[in-house]
Amino acid sequence: MDTIENTSNTKNKTALIIIDMINAMDFEDANDLYEHAYPCAERIAELKRRAKDAGIPTIYVNDNYGRWQSDFKEIVEYIIEEDKLGKSITELLKPAEEDYFVLKPKFSGFFATPLHLLLEHLKVETVILTGVAGNMCVHFTANDAYMRDYKLYVPEDCTASNTLSANKEALHLIRDVLKGNITSSTELRFNGDTTEDIQEQGGKKE
Repeated sequence: MDTIENTSNTKNKTALIIIDMINAMDFEDANDLYEHAYPCAERIAELKRRAKDAGIPTIYVNDNYGRWQSDFKEIVEYIIEEDKLGKSITELLKPAEEDYFVLKPKFSGFFATPLHLLLEHLKVETVILTGVAGNMCVHFTANDAYMRDYKLYVPEDCTASNTLSANKEALHLIRDVLKGNITSSTELRFNGDTTEDIQEQGGKKE
């Protein structure tokens, strides 16, 4: 079990990022993704609750789905009011007032968005990436986080793709190429609000 220990007096050195879970799911093959995304959302919701208790901020990074004249709250309301396939996930992960959000035009949460500036403002050095699709937007965002020298966590039970095999392949690339930690969310323990001191199960330091 990995212990996430607060070894610094600086607040918010870690951020939880939820990618594209606020999603109408009105695209081709959406049913395939939804099958894996809903149980993933349940685990993200629990991880978010524990992160909040530890003082870790949550940032929603979301496609705007071509709704260029809408803000994030309007996208949430649209999905719920129009009873879209993704409604149950949106209701489960509905943003709180204190949460942050960034709308993105492409796969990566960093491309043409203020995400990096927001993370700098929050003094974040470690990001925990969750969401869909694991082999697309999560993977692209992980690539850019790695290029910007963020310490990277992508809990293997908090991402989903259309198929289990595609998600597994993406996670292996994140682990082996991007040096990301893919420890399951149930094995992560927050001690304060940083991930500076990670203890592997059995006490082995990462």
